[in-house]
Amino acid sequence: MTPTQPTKLDAAHFDSKARQWDDNPVFRERGLKIAQAIRQAVPLNRTMNALDYGCGTGLLSFPLQDALGAILLADSSAGMLAVVKEKIDAQGVANMATVKLDLLADPLPAQRFDLIVTSMTLHHVPDTDHILRLFHDLLNPGGYLCIADLDREDGSFHGIEVDVHHGFDRTDLGRHAGQAGFADIRFETVFSIAKEHPGGPRDYPVFLMTARRAGA
Repeated sequence: MTPTQPTKLDAAHFDSKARQWDDNPVFRERGLKIAQAIRQAVPLNRTMNALDYGCGTGLLSFPLQDALGAILLADSSAGMLAVVKEKIDAQGVANMATVKLDLLADPLPAQRFDLIVTSMTLHHVPDTDHILRLFHDLLNPGGYLCIADLDREDGSFHGIEVDVHHGFDRTDLGRHAGQAGFADIRFETVFSIAKEHPGGPRDYPVFLMTARRAGA
């Protein structure tokens, strides 16, 4: 799967938005809805080690924090990581840590995980097949992958602001996940983002894909 346009969004874009990120009620609600769907789809427990890839300010990890063991929050944006680290410290959260990480450019962490979650990040990654294979390699046997992202759209969600995949066709993404070694692949709609356009408001559905690495 290749991007619809040649370049991806760089970390500097998110650095500039990090301090205001949590002010957006849509972002907060989206994180809560995705976390709720993950709780319903995956049997979470306090022995599970998790990776939140493209964590932003932690709006997905914080609602899951009480149900998991250690959570590693990874992002390529130093600005986002600075904000989430302040939140971890301010709340005295003991089971969260942060790391600056771009899986397509940096070495893989030595750690392996029981759960990988990623929200609204995949459409910023140029090589979808490669990142799916890396997620597979980072999971313990039987581990879960949870991807939340946009359904395929016409490019109007971001407009000309960024160059990304314009969402994903669920059947196509599921096929690529299967080729990367995942099984038990399921999709559900968990949220919808409304945006105003000259022709009127439009809704952009957000899906949650859950899948497992084979093994006990």
